[in-house]
Amino acid sequence: MHRKEGVTDMRKRRLAFGAVLGAAVLVASMGAAASAAPTASTADTGLAALPIGAPHVPGLITAHRTASTDCVLPDGTNVSFFHCYTPQQIRAAYGVDAVPTMGQGQTIVLVDAYGSPTAAADLTHFHDTFFAALPAPSFEQIFPLGNPQFDNTCNSKGLSGPCAAALWSGEATLDIEWAYSIAPLAHIVLLAVPPAETLGVQGFPNLFKAISGEIDATPPGTVFSLSLGATEQAFGGLGFSKQHKETGTFPTPTVSWPATSPFVVAVGGTQLQDGWTWNPSSNDAFTSTGAMNPAYWASTSSGFSQAVWNESWAPIGTGGGASVIYPRPSWQTGVDPGFGDHRLVPDTAWNAAVNGGVDVFITAFPQFNCGNTTGCWTFFGGTSAAAPQTAALVALVNAARAAQGKQPIGFLDPLLYGGVGAADYTDITPQHYGSAPKTFAGAEVGVSGSVFKSVGDLQDNQLWQVPVAGYPTTTGYDATTGWGTPNAPAFVAALAALP
Repeated sequence: MHRKEGVTDMRKRRLAFGAVLGAAVLVASMGAAASAAPTASTADTGLAALPIGAPHVPGLITAHRTASTDCVLPDGTNVSFFHCYTPQQIRAAYGVDAVPTMGQGQTIVLVDAYGSPTAAADLTHFHDTFFAALPAPSFEQIFPLGNPQFDNTCNSKGLSGPCAAALWSGEATLDIEWAYSIAPLAHIVLLAVPPAETLGVQGFPNLFKAISGEIDATPPGTVFSLSLGATEQAFGGLGFSKQHKETGTFPTPTVSWPATSPFVVAVGGTQLQDGWTWNPSSNDAFTSTGAMNPAYWASTSSGFSQAVWNESWAPIGTGGGASVIYPRPSWQTGVDPGFGDHRLVPDTAWNAAVNGGVDVFITAFPQFNCGNTTGCWTFFGGTSAAAPQTAALVALVNAARAAQGKQPIGFLDPLLYGGVGAADYTDITPQHYGSAPKTFAGAEVGVSGSVFKSVGDLQDNQLWQVPVAGYPTTTGYDATTGWGTPNAPAFVAALAALP
């Protein structure tokens, strides 16, 4: 995913499915990580991107590499050292292609600041590339609070306005293309709302006003996916002062809202290695000149595994932990008692790595997103990719239930923690790859990506990475990947079988 999975007040959170007023499912992402960036930051979108030739933006990891077949984009671009996936590859890896429904009759709402001026055309091109045998996408973009009508260019560093819209266009494009990838016969709605969310100050009131209106307008069982979040302490009232442009740090790991809401399913991240296995013989991702070190990025061309998403080379990764606001919901009683008596996140997980990202086609704000005037194929990582795919999986559940004459599944968390579906998950446990002499601070160790907190003024291009102890990935539930990743056929069948 072209964007960031930042670790600060609102970088990288993707949560998934939670019931809203009993009529909808809200999916949010749970991310956390950090990177250096020269331009203004916005709410943590959970988006980590790797655009080819794109400018360096907050939390955006750029790559200008060729001459490798590990990641070959649909236009033939080779991206060395990295791996990426098509929709068909992800569908096969999680068993989605074995689910006997493609989301027909269901609605998925992707909620993003600003939306994208080229959303419909980009989704059509994505369909034509990967799903040409299917009907054209059922898609609409709506602007319940007004369309800013930006001219598809940005030339400032503002936290709102055209450049914020450019930043969010990548998130919106990722959301619609990858919700569509999992449920291509569902009706996809892009709910676009200005202004940009900036650490809980402006965007959230408008976003949730728009969501409330859309809940009333859409059918029961509609799934809402929200790929953004703000650190709980950013809202005030918790003894913390709000720092200008993220110049402050927190002394302990934090989690973000709305992922922490007890009415939301929070989605963490993994690194899916399907058809390749990371095989590092060095601990150093980069050489002394800043070039990528082949010994660190080496891989073999076989295997299937999943590790917690924590790419320490960036550093970016999943997030998790205990809320400081919400008490432990009744359905989470007894889970990981070492975390105390507050709501734990995430609940579930899905592939979110940049090295193992997903293909995206985008023509919105092309100079910003692609470094050209026409648009590009690129690939994204982050829980921003995990949330819409998880939301779409819920749409498959509801489609299967509708085929049996049943009502939509409703709020999933009590069912997941009650055991329904838990047996249909792949538990994510610590992994170690390769022969490097030290244990990495990355995926193999199994610590949460929330080991980084922000410091510095991003507009001044200062580094904002400060280590904070993370959490282990363990057998069973853990605060990095929740219950793990779903096995789609078994997961859908188990939830479809309920009364």
